[in-house]
Amino acid sequence: MNSIEKGSMKRGEFLRSLGLSTSTLMAFYCLGTTMTACGSSDDDPNPNPDPGTGTGISGTTTGSNINFTVDLTNSNTSKLKTNGNSIITGDVLVAKTTAGSYVALSKICTHEGNPVAYRTTSNDIFCQSHGSTFTTAGAVTNGPATAALKTYTVTVSSDGNTLTVKA
Repeated sequence: MNSIEKGSMKRGEFLRSLGLSTSTLMAFYCLGTTMTACGSSDDDPNPNPDPGTGTGISGTTTGSNINFTVDLTNSNTSKLKTNGNSIITGDVLVAKTTAGSYVALSKICTHEGNPVAYRTTSNDIFCQSHGSTFTTAGAVTNGPATAALKTYTVTVSSDGNTLTVKA
């Protein structure tokens, strides 16, 4: 076997240097997408941690069947309890407006598909790419966008600690 400098050999080259066949290399390649070096941080002995330690969001946040719950007691999402704050999760922008109501809209501008953001100072939705603005109900107030943003139904739990967002 040839002497190789540390760090200059690629995984495939190393495996070939061991005399492994093409089919064995393919098996390693396919498994390599789920297997990593020893001591992977994915080897969590507790795959279902306490709810308070996760992202605070569970359910479907992308695609056409949006249906998720936001745990407002989770540190990752608790800022939504304060007026004027927002988060983006998956394909959805969720905001608590300056007036205190919750809204959920598509995070994608209808003009050219760029991301939008909630602006506290204007209490609106803004596309930084081309300047389109939308109301918190999704209606266009300034182009070049001409179509409204898709909106989602937001339901707040009776204790105020969870939001449910549905298509």
